[in-house]
Amino acid sequence: MAAYLIANLQVHDAQGFARYGALGEVMIARTGGRYLVRGGKLEDVEGQMGLTRLIVLEYPDMASLRAFYFGEDYKPLLAMREAAATSQVTLVEGCAP
Repeated sequence: MAAYLIANLQVHDAQGFARYGALGEVMIARTGGRYLVRGGKLEDVEGQMGLTRLIVLEYPDMASLRAFYFGEDYKPLLAMREAAATSQVTLVEGCAP
């Protein structure tokens, strides 16, 4: 069953985040993930969720997603992201269609 990483980012170093983004895009693809949402305009229609930059990644399953996020290869990129942005990140299992 598919699994998703949902992140809300507040970028405070655009250049550093751009470097992270370029490297992260390659790693995400290499580890079996894909972007479903990557930034874009947000429109609140019921209440305010406090979202600033929404990211949604899809992985084939939770094991693959966890292997990516908690893996040794991602640790240096995670440090880059943390230096360039404040983030709230959630991993969630999908549901059967």
